[in-house]
Amino acid sequence: MRVRTRWVAPATLAAVGAALLTGCQSAPGGAAEERGRASGETAKVTPEAVRPSGYGAEFLGVDECSSFGRTSFTEASCAGERAAARVIARHDGTARDGPRCPATTDFVLHISEQHPSSDEDGDGVVPRGYACMRHLQPPHPGDPGGGGGPRTIVGDCVYDLGDGRVRETACDGDAEREPEFEVTKAVDDRSECPASTALYVRLGGASPVGCARPV
Repeated sequence: MRVRTRWVAPATLAAVGAALLTGCQSAPGGAAEERGRASGETAKVTPEAVRPSGYGAEFLGVDECSSFGRTSFTEASCAGERAAARVIARHDGTARDGPRCPATTDFVLHISEQHPSSDEDGDGVVPRGYACMRHLQPPHPGDPGGGGGPRTIVGDCVYDLGDGRVRETACDGDAEREPEFEVTKAVDDRSECPASTALYVRLGGASPVGCARPV
């Protein structure tokens, strides 16, 4: 059976968690650029929703943890029961203009600029930024084949939405939608994809083309 090869870009994904902004995905992000991320949820965090808790010199700095909330979350001790996810990368500004999150990021917290009465370093300002988060416990949607996360990477599976769009889903078939294609390689140009490629997925980054085969 002849498979027609085509180029698609990931579609905006349904919210998987409630406080992710396009995050790493809508920016210099991967295939997830156009999907609010298969992994990505999209909900703006208001200044009132985020309150520094004094666990570090920077609100949600690298290796610090956030509570379970997504629309309303706080910093939490990583050893405490309230901790849900750890910061694996933290950047000021917006995800659209800033560095991409690491490949196995589970979700992104978008932090609005605030001027609380007190903060970690005493200057009265929590700058606008974003934190790339990794769950403390499985499952990890950002892992290859996990069916989510703000980036689409090698090992992830997608299904066709039509009109040149795809959406990420779990490779093990446990998600609501069955996988149709698996990204097997990331390359600089479509000509570098193997002959078995049936779909090209826009990943972004240093190797922006994802070569996907039917599953």
